[in-house]
Amino acid sequence: MCAGVESELPGACPHCGMPLQCAGDGGDTEEARELRDLSWRLALAALLAVTVMLLGMLGGHAMTAGGAHWPRWAAGVMATVAVFVAGWPLLTRAARSWVTLRLNMFTLIGLGVAAAYGFSAVALLLPGLFPAAMRGDHPPPVYWDAATMIVALVLLGQVLEARARRRTGDAIRALMELAPLRARRLLADGSVEEVPLADVRAGDRLQVRPGDRVPVDGAVVSGVSAVDEAMLTGEPLPVNKRAGDKLTGGTLNGNGALAMRAERVGAETVLAQIVALVSQAQRSRAPLQSLVDRVAAIFAPATIIIAVLAFAAWMHWGKEPRLAQALVSAVSVLLVACPCALGLASPMSVMVGVGRGARRGILFRDAAALQSLAEVTLVALDKTGTVTSGRPRMVRVMAGAGANEAEVLQTAAALEFSSAHSLAAAIVTGTCELGLAIPPAQDFVSEAGGGLRGRVGGRAVVLGHGRFMKRHGVEPPDNALRATVERVETQGASVVWVAADRRVLGAIAVADTIKSDARAAVQELRALGVELLMLTGDHSAAAQIVAKAAGITRSEAGLDPRAKAARIAALRAEGARVAMVGDGINDAAALAGADASLAMGAGTDVAKQTAGIVIVGNDLRAVPAAIRLSRAVRRNIRQNLLWAFGYNLLGLPLAAGALVPLTGWQLSPMLAAAAMSISSVAVVANALRLRAEKIG
Repeated sequence: MCAGVESELPGACPHCGMPLQCAGDGGDTEEARELRDLSWRLALAALLAVTVMLLGMLGGHAMTAGGAHWPRWAAGVMATVAVFVAGWPLLTRAARSWVTLRLNMFTLIGLGVAAAYGFSAVALLLPGLFPAAMRGDHPPPVYWDAATMIVALVLLGQVLEARARRRTGDAIRALMELAPLRARRLLADGSVEEVPLADVRAGDRLQVRPGDRVPVDGAVVSGVSAVDEAMLTGEPLPVNKRAGDKLTGGTLNGNGALAMRAERVGAETVLAQIVALVSQAQRSRAPLQSLVDRVAAIFAPATIIIAVLAFAAWMHWGKEPRLAQALVSAVSVLLVACPCALGLASPMSVMVGVGRGARRGILFRDAAALQSLAEVTLVALDKTGTVTSGRPRMVRVMAGAGANEAEVLQTAAALEFSSAHSLAAAIVTGTCELGLAIPPAQDFVSEAGGGLRGRVGGRAVVLGHGRFMKRHGVEPPDNALRATVERVETQGASVVWVAADRRVLGAIAVADTIKSDARAAVQELRALGVELLMLTGDHSAAAQIVAKAAGITRSEAGLDPRAKAARIAALRAEGARVAMVGDGINDAAALAGADASLAMGAGTDVAKQTAGIVIVGNDLRAVPAAIRLSRAVRRNIRQNLLWAFGYNLLGLPLAAGALVPLTGWQLSPMLAAAAMSISSVAVVANALRLRAEKIG
């Protein structure tokens, strides 16, 4: 949709003629209706176009049977249905372009259809209007096949675009589903009532049960729990929450019960603002289509002027029969100018490029995503799940005095085996990978907001972070072990202390490590001439460590979703063409606001539905491969456009009769229609070359 164009009702853009896109989340029904409407029109037009062409091959221009020109009449009826039933939306858009004087590609399409159909209708119904010299022994020629084929080809492009446009609403709906439909409001007498989320007001006290999503933005009043805020920060580790800590709507509560005070509700919540950002950024058009429209705005009146001049010139200077010569010239010009090849130039390259990308594990959502990626000058990478694996791994075991690493690991794994925490999975997996047996645990207790307790081998075992250990009478020693732990924590790792019978056995460090292909992907991106920047909600120390390990020289940390989106907007304002690569809900607004957006396949559904490109299999090296493919498609589209424009620039003077004074030869309407088809075939053949493109 063109910028600044809005309407309360569905319809076509008055500037470019393309359908308007629904701005909110309620457009799925309208988009489905539009797709169904275009699909049956395409099926009808394609069937009629093939039938009309077969009739032409059987002799539809001159064959007679029992004195009746039945193939011409049959083809005429079918062409009428194709043009005025299947192609009615195209005709209305062409007519509107003349009414508003906003000439576009549909103007040229309308001219081509009108020329082919109008000439054929007169030739069929009123053949006597044509001079005898033009008719000869046969009726005047008809061009029903050209009219029907134009309609079918244009409708094919419209259906493909409608399918892509409908998918853009999926991200909005997925984001809104994160917020629960109802909230549990705490009343003054201590009872709880369930109310619709829309009825929650700022200042209400709400109950958040274990496993529930936080309904709105607010603060903890009472209770302790670990809350999964990956949708905001992208970090895999839950964040401990207690009285006074902030909560964000849509985040997932852990195994503790919380009471909270609502502070921001409705459109003021962080989640609602992310939805608004995604919705606003998704209403866009492919840039090359805008170029075609600008050219069409000039080309349409130029074509009419050339047709009129050709008609007038041959009526004045031509030899008898002048009318025949003038009509042939004018109709040939209008047929040659029909932009079928121009309309196919971009869609065909995009379709083949999308297929080539799919074989590499790169899924493009639409033409705009594929075309815009070719122009990026800066790639912004999310940290967790994009540059890193997104799954915590055990990176170090530190034994205290009188203990060894195996004892520390086995003691911790015994309790962690019964825990659902992400750190527990990392410790248990690490223990198993080392081939150590995990002893059984008794009296297992998981305390919200801290750690675990239980008995292992007859000893009372406690494990968790430093504050949790102190609450249970275990003081981490002020010695070399503590110094090592503090150094490891400054490097971005999370540390779990392990104690038995109030004696510290040691500590285990868990961290999110970079992907094995991260450095290679960074090197390939640099070779493509793009700048790199890592954006993360994590703290600065962790960000710098990951960036250095991956070979990224620029990183910015501590960014929430709005800050990420604002940073992307600022980079674009500075003149950079930005591609955002992310995997989390926290990246959705930044993905939607970038010039090009790529989501990792192992990421959240919201990220994948927001991004224009999805990397299947979580392969970071697919990012430079996608850029190579996008640039190859852009190059192919430019070649197609050059051919399409070149065909028109060469065909117009030939159709107008420029060679008649020199050679006596002129491009007839029949040859003009054939040349139009050959031009389209050439564009398709060139686009198919992309299937063999090497992208890495």
